[in-house]
Amino acid sequence: MNTQSSPTSAAPPPEEPLAVNPSLGEQLQNLIDTLPEHSIELGSLLDRVGDEGLLLLSLLLVLVFLIPVSIPGVSTVFGAAILLIGLSRLSGRPLWIPARLKTRPLPAARLRGALEAGLVWVHRLERISRPHRVPSLAQGRLVGLFNKLAFCTAALLLMAPFGFVPFSNTLPAIALLFYAIGLIQRDGVAILLGHAAQIATVIYFGVLIGGGGLALGSLLKTFGG
Repeated sequence: MNTQSSPTSAAPPPEEPLAVNPSLGEQLQNLIDTLPEHSIELGSLLDRVGDEGLLLLSLLLVLVFLIPVSIPGVSTVFGAAILLIGLSRLSGRPLWIPARLKTRPLPAARLRGALEAGLVWVHRLERISRPHRVPSLAQGRLVGLFNKLAFCTAALLLMAPFGFVPFSNTLPAIALLFYAIGLIQRDGVAILLGHAAQIATVIYFGVLIGGGGLALGSLLKTFGG
């Protein structure tokens, strides 16, 4: 009696491992490792960091504002630079800088030292962020557009001329910090914290403006009556 062996089903092909985006620290470390020995032109540096690297650059710029006292003048310059980065992401176009600045050489040794100092802070920030956490708040066309607009608004708030008022730079800097982390890591929780910090900034500035208006009205009433 002949017996037929049952056909064996073909084994499914092995699944390919999901691509894992490099962490913030890995991106910055890779940039440090690939710097030339002597100097590098600004344009070449921007080409190396790419679109995501510009967000990393904006993250490093706001670290100086994480103190409760504002720094006159610096917030305007750094805020303008961060705003240009935000606008380039919003428009989908490369960051525009004058050709004269683009060919300007930067000393690689000093740049490496500054980036290595920033790397310490980046490692600390990585402890509070997780890639692709709550992706509905970080991905999608409309959500992405809203987040990029919020990033630009936070940069404008950082440029607000409130002088030596405590926390006037700190609050928008915290918002930009969380936005940069969230946009790089696609971390919806970090982006949500950025929105919360920006709302707190608007409320704080509203109180400052309202209190200033009341004080001015009181003075006018005193001296006018």
